[in-house]
Amino acid sequence: MDLYAILQLTWWLLLGVLLIGLAVMVGMDMGVGAILRFVGRTDLERRVALNIIGPHWDGNQVWFILGGGAVFAAFPLIYATAFSGFYVVMLLLLWTMIVRPLGFEYRSKIADPRWRNVWDWSLFVSGAVPMLVFGAAFGNLFRGVPFHFAWNLTSYYTGSFVGLLNPFALLCGGLSLALAVTMGALTVMNGADGALHARARTLAQAAALVAIVLFAIGGVWVHALPGYQLVSSPGAGVAQTPLQQVVSVAAGAWQANFAAHPLLWLLPAAGFVGMAGAALAARAGRSHLGWWLGALAWIGVIGTAGASLFPFLLPSSSDPSVSLTLWNASSSRLTLTWMLGFALVFVPLIVWYTSWAFWVMRGKVGADSVAADDHAY
Repeated sequence: MDLYAILQLTWWLLLGVLLIGLAVMVGMDMGVGAILRFVGRTDLERRVALNIIGPHWDGNQVWFILGGGAVFAAFPLIYATAFSGFYVVMLLLLWTMIVRPLGFEYRSKIADPRWRNVWDWSLFVSGAVPMLVFGAAFGNLFRGVPFHFAWNLTSYYTGSFVGLLNPFALLCGGLSLALAVTMGALTVMNGADGALHARARTLAQAAALVAIVLFAIGGVWVHALPGYQLVSSPGAGVAQTPLQQVVSVAAGAWQANFAAHPLLWLLPAAGFVGMAGAALAARAGRSHLGWWLGALAWIGVIGTAGASLFPFLLPSSSDPSVSLTLWNASSSRLTLTWMLGFALVFVPLIVWYTSWAFWVMRGKVGADSVAADDHAY
């Protein structure tokens, strides 16, 4: 295989790793925010939940930067087309992400219940909405995004914000939120005792079961959706544009890769095993094991989506033949080579310092210590 094609495949895999890292680490924090009003019945319990993720939530945001940077550098055509087409969605994400750190920093500065309730609800919204959007984005990829290119590769988006909130996308958004809630509840279990631990345990089991149901429904639904097939193109590892290919739409095409490579069925199996295992681990009170099984569930879900879509990255519903694929949306060989060098240095470094931070900050968060600390969240 040509070196350029190997680099393209490598960056496709790296993009998957970064998306999984984002889903696991950021999704965990978002999950705690989404359940804060429900798992914590008193102000002190909510403060304990916030302080469980307090040492980590801002550091975990680096996965957003990595994911966005990887798309910008390795797949610039994807970045330009998606960000200009999904402008309203991006603004929605931006504002929720701005409100979120304000909620962490300002919530406990004033001991007024009304003040704290406002920030609690802001943390709920800024936790739930991004995870819904994250899942809905994957759902819209399976349905195709309404865009097309002019002769000079200027992209035109012809859809609407409401159109992105179609039933299948909302189901995928619900799956994403359910997995985030599962991870958030298991994280609270790891760091809390007593009633807070017990409520988080119940919530983790319920959310994992909801995720199983939604993942199963989504799998059946995808089989009924019209999928995309690459009929002809210049080939892998060849410099090309989306105007040089032919794509057809056929029922069941999204499962063609699984039919051609049966080992890929291990990915959805991993998703189901992770979700079921997380529920059982939470039931048994083994929250650390449940957290890792929740991470396995994310690997299975995102891996399943990537394997189904391959080689498509941004299918077009307006003109399927201009769909963006791994082969026509990648940067040059030189750019991918330099980016790979940086990734081989910084991704392991980020994994190392994240692991170190969790190890140093391990253990339970005591309610008494939070109550006595004016500087705690």
